[in-house]
Amino acid sequence: MAATTAHVEAATDSGIGLPQVDDPQRLAPKDARALSGLFLDRLAALEEGTREYQYARNTLIEMNMSLVRFAARRFRSRGQDMEDVVQVGIIGLIKAIDRFEVSREVQFTSFAVPYIVGEIKRFFRDTSWSVHVPRRLQEARAELARATDELSTRLGRAPRTSELADLMDLTEEEVVEVQIAANGFTAASLDAAITSDSEDGDATFAAFVGEEDHGLELVEDFQALAPLIADLEERDRRILHMRFVEERTQAEIGKELGISQMHVSRLVSRILARLRQGMLATA
Repeated sequence: MAATTAHVEAATDSGIGLPQVDDPQRLAPKDARALSGLFLDRLAALEEGTREYQYARNTLIEMNMSLVRFAARRFRSRGQDMEDVVQVGIIGLIKAIDRFEVSREVQFTSFAVPYIVGEIKRFFRDTSWSVHVPRRLQEARAELARATDELSTRLGRAPRTSELADLMDLTEEEVVEVQIAANGFTAASLDAAITSDSEDGDATFAAFVGEEDHGLELVEDFQALAPLIADLEERDRRILHMRFVEERTQAEIGKELGISQMHVSRLVSRILARLRQGMLATA
């Protein structure tokens, strides 16, 4: 294969059929893609651990550094040092090189980018705060951890809030605020198991999380409805009881009261409309 840039010279001593690349990181993206294909083909045929294998693999990593930086740029607003992000992205690139299969006939860049981005996202997931807190509290958390370790070693026990406050030159209220904020650094899954001695086995956090009890709304409605029902005429209360407590049909109610089913329907509608109006008035 002919050299594609001034940075590539024909290898004379490698014996592996690959060009010698003077400065892989300065290759143009187009040239890097072309050479990556050649190096990946040879890498698949070389024995892992040999000098030739290491040369091909290391050169592939350096040639595709621009791909890592391209992927890392989308995370530049996250507040992390970009060099740290790039270093994490390189891990994803290495995984992509080691797992790439030439026989699949896919572009290496298309294969590698998800590995690079995935590794960077994992880095942010593992090192970022689960809950957003002010930066001053984020910084104070690290100071609190150091102060806690120092006092625990010095005193041989867990330090008191007042002792932490003296060492950190903060008030006790500020120390407590930092301690509460520190809980936002990591979050446990609601599906995480909690060891339990019960016969049912391990419980989960979700089992102890309160839920909204819609039945409480019904209690309030019953309390508001009771005096409205008490104000109804005896026959109207009887109709409601037969219809909604005994769950009789309108025909059955009409037969017992000696009126038509249609009349029962009109009476039920009138009673419910009166109760509804009363409920809205008290809301």
